[in-house]
Amino acid sequence: MEATLAERGQVVIPKSMRDQLGLTPGTLLTFSIEDGKLVIRKKVDDAISRARGKFKLASGFESTDDAMRAIRGRAPGDPA
Repeated sequence: MEATLAERGQVVIPKSMRDQLGLTPGTLLTFSIEDGKLVIRKKVDDAISRARGKFKLASGFESTDDAMRAIRGRAPGDPA
């Protein structure tokens, strides 16, 4: 696929590629040059950082460790 660089240095990523990679408005991208080629990467931890703090523990759990113990059981040598 081809795209034309606009006067202000902008380029449109084709919709089919945006959809395939899950690129939505606000997605962070990193740019680098590798072996003379422009490389654009989706910042992987972006989705994780946006989700951080948005979920609450179910009632009855004081920590994520408590929740994981309820789901998985106690691990050998678990101090709690």
